[in-house]
Amino acid sequence: MDHYIAGTLIAAVFLLLFVVRRNDSKKPRKVSTTYKTQNDVFRSSVNAGKNGSPTDVIIVGAGVAGAALAHTLGKDGRRVHVIERDVTEPDRIVGELLQPGGYLKLVELGLEDCVEEIDAQQVLGYALFKDGKSTRLSYPLEKFHADVSGRSFHNGRFIQRMREKAASLPNVRLEQGTVTSLLEENGTIKGVQYKTKDGQEPRAYAPLTIVDVPSCFVGLVLENCQLPFANHGHVILADPSPILFYPISSTEVRCLVDVPGQKVPSISNGEMANYLKTMVAPQVPPELHEAFISAVERGNIRTMPNRSMPADPQPTPGALLMGDAFNMRHPLTGGGMTVALSDIVVLRNLLKPLHDFNDAASLGRYLESFYTLRKPVASTINTLAGALYKVFSSSPDQARKEMRQACFDYLSLGGVFSTGPVALLSGLNPRPLSLVLHFFAVAIYGVGRLLLPFPSPKRMWIGARLISGASGIIFPIIKAEGVRQMFFPATIPAVYRAPPVED
Repeated sequence: MDHYIAGTLIAAVFLLLFVVRRNDSKKPRKVSTTYKTQNDVFRSSVNAGKNGSPTDVIIVGAGVAGAALAHTLGKDGRRVHVIERDVTEPDRIVGELLQPGGYLKLVELGLEDCVEEIDAQQVLGYALFKDGKSTRLSYPLEKFHADVSGRSFHNGRFIQRMREKAASLPNVRLEQGTVTSLLEENGTIKGVQYKTKDGQEPRAYAPLTIVDVPSCFVGLVLENCQLPFANHGHVILADPSPILFYPISSTEVRCLVDVPGQKVPSISNGEMANYLKTMVAPQVPPELHEAFISAVERGNIRTMPNRSMPADPQPTPGALLMGDAFNMRHPLTGGGMTVALSDIVVLRNLLKPLHDFNDAASLGRYLESFYTLRKPVASTINTLAGALYKVFSSSPDQARKEMRQACFDYLSLGGVFSTGPVALLSGLNPRPLSLVLHFFAVAIYGVGRLLLPFPSPKRMWIGARLISGASGIIFPIIKAEGVRQMFFPATIPAVYRAPPVED
């Protein structure tokens, strides 16, 4: 360790060579407002009208964000109309891991009982596997109540529990329907038009319309097997990209395999099964190998598109995007639901002082504030997900190989070297500056390893490329998220820092 520390101090000089480039202006992104769905009535109450509408908020989509927001606003006395494309239990291969930081937000929203009675499993940390070696990374939960931990579960069961809880409120209407368009008048969104089961196309009006549309790794379920580390997520640093395992019930383990490239092997003609058996199975821990092969042979293999989308708001009066419709990140870190629930807490606190959502000017100012106030937490989790995926993915480049090994060894050191990054990943300490410091600490640690015992020209060159590569990974992600919004949100003009005190 003394040698590594000495090398690290030498390597620190490299950091002086790099500066953050200015954040260029971003191109506007168009958001689709058409959603193809089926229709049925899940729960009914008062119909929404146009003038003097009894509806305060229309929520398009009852996924994690939509259902949680409906319950939260309904509990605050708002009249909410939720239009969901399919109210039957979803069957998805993502949205199954809730980090401890997300669980704390669930408690704050009064929704913690939604992880009960669905066979949810406690998650106490992660285990990393690389080249036959493993290390366990526990969440820093010592200062929290015994109930606080991560949770993993079937996504559909969790969503149905939240939908039921939202629909139990007398002022929340949850309806299955096809939203075909947003209704706009003079540049302001006034409501939605949707299609009913019998073909009618009514219109619903409200001062605020919120859109939450979920995104749709190769996934399969392993049955009746034991993970090497109980109650932990497992990340295998495989070739060419990471493999994830985590429990979703007392008898089932979800496996997610990242398949890079635009063209995914076909499931129908057996190419995917062959890929999983020949390329992936040899890299799976021995304890899970037999169950993995059995899952492949059963044939229940699912795929989903995997993409990242930084939050780049184009504010529209009367409308707000949430969930995957607004912001996505790589699912490697399981941070999506934590971001969504954190957003809902921010939005709830902003909207509480507003007695009348029909005050369009005040509502618009508060919604603009939302996009800035959410940034430090959301951008930290987004940046960590994107950076870790690139570091954990295999590469023929020697500098990238060194960075990957340095990350594994850095986390294996224990103490602050593991608890700091895991606190970021878990959502317990989502601070952008802490993320950047740990990321470059990993890079410097890797360079320190290279410079000892003797800093040969070749090793120095690889070290310089390692730092350059690390900068090339994290700075573009930060740039996309917004440097000012992440690190200096107080400098953004025209933002309400806190809701005004009620009279």
